[in-house]
Amino acid sequence: MTKLSSEKRDAIPEREFAFTKQKKEPLEDASHVRNALARFDQVEGVTDAERDAAWKKIQAAAKKFGVEINEKDWRELGQRNRRNH
Repeated sequence: MTKLSSEKRDAIPEREFAFTKQKKEPLEDASHVRNALARFDQVEGVTDAERDAAWKKIQAAAKKFGVEINEKDWRELGQRNRRNH
């Protein structure tokens, strides 16, 4: 994943982030989509409604960039890892 400079991050329109209001988890390429999936449950200070909206944006970006998502809902993220412990 490419590291975003402060300037580049500030230049990304809000609509390009999974969590638009907070400008968290940019979705500008496949690497960032995978990172947004991995860090989804680490985002703090958001409601379930905001998570629902972010999940839809991540799903659309994943389709656009050819990233496979096995989970059907964001609530399933990380369950595989939790079952293995």
